[in-house]
Amino acid sequence: MKKTTEVTRCHWVSSDPLYQAYHDEEWGVPVRDDRRHFEYLVLEANQAGLSWFTVLKKRENFRKAFAGFDPVKVRKFDEKKIEKLMQDAGIIRNRMKIEAAINNAARFIEVQKEFGSFDKYCWQFVGGKPLVNAWKTPKGIPATSKESDAFSADLKKRGFKFVGSTVIYAHMQAVGMVNDHLVSCFRYRAKK
Repeated sequence: MKKTTEVTRCHWVSSDPLYQAYHDEEWGVPVRDDRRHFEYLVLEANQAGLSWFTVLKKRENFRKAFAGFDPVKVRKFDEKKIEKLMQDAGIIRNRMKIEAAINNAARFIEVQKEFGSFDKYCWQFVGGKPLVNAWKTPKGIPATSKESDAFSADLKKRGFKFVGSTVIYAHMQAVGMVNDHLVSCFRYRAKK
């Protein structure tokens, strides 16, 4: 019989394989792809007031509903499409969040035009490389930072919605702009 090796993960990860795969393979891994950035912005905004796992379980439905997270397509969604999405039980049916995704798609494209890519724009808030923290306990991990405050404020100034500092800090953690794996977690020192 094959022996399984137990690994130590961050405190928030349950035993669910989907959650473990997200933690082990995605969370905190630096993202440099604009479509992935847009995906996380849509998903993080939908998480507001809910658990991340609720959104994660609906991720594939979101991918289908939001045109593979293509901002060019999403910005063209009209009232008819919004009504269709409001009937889609596979996603979070919140009109304000749906409208925010459409608005943010247009703002996202504006940022791409100004900076060459959303990736180039967002990484400037951390000096182009991940901020590596060294949290020993979950109590130390903040909900915001001075970087997320600045990033959030700039996004709001540009007209983005559902981009408060807490949402943006979660985005920064997800896309690897911040490494908030606990030092005891096997992913803390992983290079990907």
